[in-house]
Amino acid sequence: MVFDSSVPSMWAHSMTVQDYQDLIDRGWRRSGKYVYKPVMNQTCCPQYTIRCRPLHFQPSKSHKKVLKKMLKFLSKGEFPKGNITEEPMDSQMDDAAVDDFALKSKLDIQSDHRPFDEDHNKVVESEVKEKEEDLGAKETKELSQSYTKKEKLGSGKGADLSKPPCRKAKDIRKERKRQKLILKSQTDKLEGVQVQHEPQLLPSEKSKLNQPKSIEDFIFDTLPEDAAHRLEVRLVPVSFEDPEFKSSFRQSLSLYAKYQMAIHKDTAAVCGESEFTRFLCSSPLEAENPPNGPDCGYGSFHQQYWLDGKIIAVGVIDILPYCVSSVYLYYDPDYSFLSLGVYSALWEIAFTRQLHEKTSQLSYYYMGFYIHSCPKMRYKGQYKPSDLLCPETYVWVPIEQCLPALENSKYCRFNQDTKAVDEEQIKELDRLRVLYKRTIMPYNIYKKRQKGPSDEAVVQQYADLVGQTCSERMLLFRS
Repeated sequence: MVFDSSVPSMWAHSMTVQDYQDLIDRGWRRSGKYVYKPVMNQTCCPQYTIRCRPLHFQPSKSHKKVLKKMLKFLSKGEFPKGNITEEPMDSQMDDAAVDDFALKSKLDIQSDHRPFDEDHNKVVESEVKEKEEDLGAKETKELSQSYTKKEKLGSGKGADLSKPPCRKAKDIRKERKRQKLILKSQTDKLEGVQVQHEPQLLPSEKSKLNQPKSIEDFIFDTLPEDAAHRLEVRLVPVSFEDPEFKSSFRQSLSLYAKYQMAIHKDTAAVCGESEFTRFLCSSPLEAENPPNGPDCGYGSFHQQYWLDGKIIAVGVIDILPYCVSSVYLYYDPDYSFLSLGVYSALWEIAFTRQLHEKTSQLSYYYMGFYIHSCPKMRYKGQYKPSDLLCPETYVWVPIEQCLPALENSKYCRFNQDTKAVDEEQIKELDRLRVLYKRTIMPYNIYKKRQKGPSDEAVVQQYADLVGQTCSERMLLFRS
C-alpha cells in the first residue's frame, strides 16, 4: 500500500477480499485501485457507509412500480406513459395509482377456452358488455348521489347522519373487482365451461398467499414464449483473461462513454479506453474461489444486462466474504424509461440473497456512501432495512436511529454508548508490516534500518485508519 497522509488514501496494487471487507467496514471505498476514506468531521458533506439487509428487505411501492414496468416492457413491449423521472425513488407513489395498476393487470387476463363459434362468442361478449355497462352506470350513479349529498351539507355542519356514508375509492375498486369476477363466472356458465370451485386452503396456506410479493417474484418471473423482449443478466469476472469479459469489452466501453457524456456531460476525451479501464476494470482484489464460498467466487465483477442481444447496462460490483458491494452503474440513456438504476439495485439485492443460500455469512448489500446533507443522495435510505456505520466506533446502527441526529448536525457519532471505543484501535504499532527495499518486515525492524527523518507520525495515522488487524496483514510501502 502506498499511503497518502494529506488526503487519507492509498494505491492498492494487490489486496485480499478479506482485507477490503475489513476496510469498507471502517469507512473505506475503492475507485479502481485507488482506495480512500473521507475525513468525516472535516468534510462539508459527510459520507456515511450504508448497507442494506437483503434477508429482511421488502420492496416499497415505488420499487414494485419499477419492477412491474420492466415486466410489462419485456412481456408486451409496452412503454411507460407520462414523464420519466431520473430518480423514481425520490417521488412518493400514490396508493390509488398502485392499486389501479395491480387491479388492471389481473383483469386483463383472458380466458383460453373457445368452445363455440365466433358468432356465439360475439353474443356472449355483447351480453357481458351490457352487464358491465349497467354495473358501471349503477356505480357512477351511487358516486354521483354520494357527492351530491355531500355538497348539500352546509359548511362546517359535518356529515348528515340520516344519509348513507360516502364510499371510499378503494372500496369502490374492490366492489368493481368483485362484480367483474361474478360476471366472468356467469360468462363461463353461458359458454358451457365447467366452473370448478377452488379447494379450501389451510390457514397456513392462506397466510402464505396473503404475503406481499418479493423481488424474486418480479425479477425471476417466467416470461411468456411470445414475450416482446428478452433480458439476460450475465456475471462476468473483471479480467482480460476471461473470454466473455474480453469479447464484450468494446461494447461495454462504448456504452460507458455514451452514458458519461449523456448523463454526466463528460467530454469524449475523458471517456476513453484508458480512463474506463483505470476506473472500472482495474481492481486490486485478488480473485478467490474457496470451497465454502459462492460458486462464482470472490472478487470484482461486471454484471451485464443484455436486452435482445445487446448490453444496455453494467453494474460493477465486488463480491466479498460478507457482502456484495456496489461500485458503479452505467447504462444506455435510451432506456432511461426503465429506471435501470433502481432496477439494478433491486437485482443486486436479489443476487445477494441467492449467494447467501450457498454462503450463509454473505448476507449484506453495501450501497456506497449515504449523504444526508445532500437531498438528492438520500434515496439509498429507502432500501430498508439499512444501517449506517458509526464514524468513531465503526459499529452498525439502524438508519432510523441515525436520522434524527443527522437532521440537527451533518456529522454525528451514531453509537450512543459513550464508553464504546474502536475495537480495532491500534495497540501495537511495532507489529505493523512494512515493505522496505523489497523486504517484508515489522515496523520495529524498519525503524532501525530507515534513514532520514522519522515518519512515525504518518505510519501512526495509516495504522489508526486501517485498524490493528489490517495493519498486520497488509504491507505498507516505504521508500
